[in-house]
Amino acid sequence: MTAHELTVAQAGPESDPVLRNLFEHYLHDMSEWFQFDTQSDGSYSYDTAGIWKKPCSAYLARVNAALAGFALIGSAQQWLGDPGAGVHDVHEFFVLRRFRRDGLGRRLAERLWAQHPGDWLVRAAEANRPAVAFWRNAIASYAGGSYGEEECTSNGRSWRYFRFEARPA
Repeated sequence: MTAHELTVAQAGPESDPVLRNLFEHYLHDMSEWFQFDTQSDGSYSYDTAGIWKKPCSAYLARVNAALAGFALIGSAQQWLGDPGAGVHDVHEFFVLRRFRRDGLGRRLAERLWAQHPGDWLVRAAEANRPAVAFWRNAIASYAGGSYGEEECTSNGRSWRYFRFEARPA
């Protein structure tokens, strides 16, 4: 896959059905670490309507015309308190299995960082070892090794926090 095949577009409420469908796959994957249960109909339904009311930005990733994933970017204040008011946070990040392990996730992350220069927080549940490894490698490469990493606990769950500064495109 070459870099020119990836497109990343900001999405609005008109994309809610698409985002809701992608959340089904995302929650299925995340249920391994967060013990999400299906609804009575067997779905991993997620009410995405609230996303459009939050001060965050939604992005859809495509490879050619095929949907490849999504990301939600917002403030890190919820996780860092007042010092996080101006810090960007990866609220959610998902790449469909078909597009994993070929650099697409890293390219998606780098495009989002370039669109939102400044201080960043990226969080991954410690139990989700593949995500911790992905973020550590992607951020270390992007930031040239200039980043902070720490273990934090929130609501009884261990998280890995990565802090770095993104440069403008």
